[in-house]
This record gives sequence, C-alpha cells and structure tokens, in this order.
Amino acid sequence: MRYPDSRATVSTLIPIALLSLCLAGVARTHPNQSAAELVEQFKSTGVFWKQFEVAKKIVALHDNSVLHDLQPWLSNDDMHSRGNAAYIFASLGDERGFQVIKAILEDHSSKRTVFAFGSAGHPNVSEQIRQDRYYAAYLFGEVKDSRAVPILVPLLKDKEVNWVVPSSLAEIGDKSAIPPLIETLGDDSPDMRVIAICALEKLNATEALPRLSVLLNDDARIHFDGLGSVATAARVAISNLSGQPYSCRLAGKGECACDPH
Repeated sequence: MRYPDSRATVSTLIPIALLSLCLAGVARTHPNQSAAELVEQFKSTGVFWKQFEVAKKIVALHDNSVLHDLQPWLSNDDMHSRGNAAYIFASLGDERGFQVIKAILEDHSSKRTVFAFGSAGHPNVSEQIRQDRYYAAYLFGEVKDSRAVPILVPLLKDKEVNWVVPSSLAEIGDKSAIPPLIETLGDDSPDMRVIAICALEKLNATEALPRLSVLLNDDARIHFDGLGSVATAARVAISNLSGQPYSCRLAGKGECACDPH
C-alpha cells in the first residue's frame, strides 16, 4: 500500500493499519534519547503521524513521569495531537487516555479546530469530524485495550469510520470481535468484506471458515492495494486458517489484498 502523508487524507477511505506502513521508514529511537528529550520532540513535531512515532518511543520507555508535562495535550485544540497524547496516557496505564480517545470518537460537535478543506478550498467541518473520529478508532487499535471492543463494534456500520474498525479490532486481539466481523463479510462494500477477511485471519478465526467459503465465488473488485477480488482474499484466508499457506502471486491471481508488500 502507498499512503499520502497529508492530514487531509488520513481518513479518505484508507483501510487496514493506516499509519503502520507510513511509520515503517521512520528512524527508531536513539538509545540515548531521554524521556525529557522525547517529550520536547513530541511537542515540537507538527505532522501528526510523525508525532505518533515519537509517542510510541515515549511509551517504550515505560516512564510515567512524562505524563505531568503532557497533561495539557489531552485538551489540545488539534484532536490528532490530543489523540496522540491520549495514546501515551492509555498505554502507560492512565485511564484519562482511554477516556479522551473515546470522547474524540464519540464527538460529532462542530466546535473544533478545522484543518480539512472541501473541494472549493474552504474549511470543511464535517470532513474534520470524520478524520478526527477515524483517527481515534485507529488509536484504539494501537492501545489494544479490550474495553474498546464494544465501542468499536457498532462502528462497523458507520460509513465515516468503518474502514479502520476491523483492523483495530484485530490489533486489540479480543475474540469477542469475531462474530461481528463474520457478520461484516456480508457488507455491501467489497472493500469492507476484504478488510473484515484480513481481520478475521489475524484473529485466527477458524470459526469463520464456513462463511469465508461462501465468498470463493465473489469476484467483486476492491479499490485499494492491487485491486484484487474478494474471492482471492477469501481463498488466501481459508488456506492460512486451515494451515495450508497460499500465495496469490504463485497462483497467478495477482496481489492479495491482505498482503502488505
């Protein structure tokens, strides 16, 4: 997958681990970077996904002393930065972080700083709401707190954020997400069907095999990755879940939607 770096495209229907691939080429923490240095770097980084990479480095230090300096960021006007700070708090065991991410996800208010622009070049509040909520749903996957599962599951039908929900549920790893993901295999969108397939595969959901077999004749094409079919993704998932790895390329089926390469 190839993703643009701009804030305006963070939630423009980008599926499965939106930021994971963007962050893959970012330099790792220098072994001598202190918590204080990383906090200052977090505060000075203006690109949200780069700031999130700094946040991950802070979390890796397991130093709760950073939370005092970062507390004001839990109410930052930029909800992406607010979410990044909340990710640190939640990952370090501070309940405020989880609640801030939840609040962003549930916030449909127009009272927010707007960075998104419409086609006419004017600030677009509704698009900003969508982007902020989408990013919060992504962050729940990074926090990996099972309490987020009942919050995320209803959003599988929310057209503003549903593309990121299956991957977040898969990252959390709670098996209670499997039944609603199986239900999502019947979604009207082939993209959602494939994203759900990938999530079920990551969750090792062998109970999904009967429902996946129904999709083997589903030739609908997706709109990301190699523009493959639902049937190809289902075939790969069935093979992997049954312990018989399958290669899309070797089978001449093109690039598998679940293959990040």
